[in-house]
Amino acid sequence: MKNLVVITGASSGFGKAMAKEFSKAGYPLLLIARRVELLEQMNLPNALCKKVDVRDKEAFQQAIKEAEEKYGPADLLINNAGIMLLGNIETQDSQEWQNMLDVNVMGTLNGMQAVMNEMKKRQHGTIVNFSSLAGVKTFVNHAVYCATKFGIEGLSETAREELAPYNVRVMRIAPGAVNTELLSHTTSDKIKDNYNAWLEETGVGKITPEDIARTVKFAYEMPQSVNLREIQISDTRQDS
Repeated sequence: MKNLVVITGASSGFGKAMAKEFSKAGYPLLLIARRVELLEQMNLPNALCKKVDVRDKEAFQQAIKEAEEKYGPADLLINNAGIMLLGNIETQDSQEWQNMLDVNVMGTLNGMQAVMNEMKKRQHGTIVNFSSLAGVKTFVNHAVYCATKFGIEGLSETAREELAPYNVRVMRIAPGAVNTELLSHTTSDKIKDNYNAWLEETGVGKITPEDIARTVKFAYEMPQSVNLREIQISDTRQDS
C-alpha cells in the first residue's frame, strides 16, 4: 500500500478534488472536515473520515494517530482547510477576523506540529500548505484574508528552512480565483455580487478544483529530493 495522505477541508472544493485524485492513484487517506457526512458520501476506499475542526489541536492529533495505526505513517499532510470572509476593515465584524486567523493560520500550525517531528525522525515527508494569490499580493476587501495568507507564506517558508536539513519538504500552493464554495462564506451580499460580476466581466474562473488537485499530486510525486517550494496557479485570464 502507498503512503498515507492526510487532507483537511476534504468535504468540498480543493479538498474533495484532491481526495478523489489521490484515492484514484491508490493512496490511503485520512479525510478531515467538520461535515463528515460529505466525506462519507464520497465512499472512497481505504479512507478514514473524521469530523474534526482544525482549530481543535487535540482532536486533530488524535485523528492522525488513528489513521497512522491503520495505514502507517503520514507521509503527506495537505493543510487545505480555510475560510474566506471578505470585508472592509472599517465595517467588518471582528469575529470574522478571528475566525479566519484561527482556521487559516492556527489550523495549519496545528496540522504541521502534529506530523513534523515524526517526519524529521524518518527523514521523509511532505507538508503542503494552501496559501493564495492573496498571500503574495493584496486585493480590495481582502485585508484580513490577505493577512492570514501572507502569514501562511511566512510560516511555510520558515518551516521549510527548518525542515530542509531533515529531508522534509514544505510546499505552498497559491491558487487564484477558482469556482468553489469559498466565496459563499462571505456575509456581505454586495461584496459577493461585485466579485461574481468581476468573474463574469473578465472571464476568469475557468480553472477547476481538479486542476489544483492534479497539480498537488504532481508536486508530491516528484522525488523527495525535489521540492517545488511554491506554485502559483490561476486562470490564464487572471491578470491580477
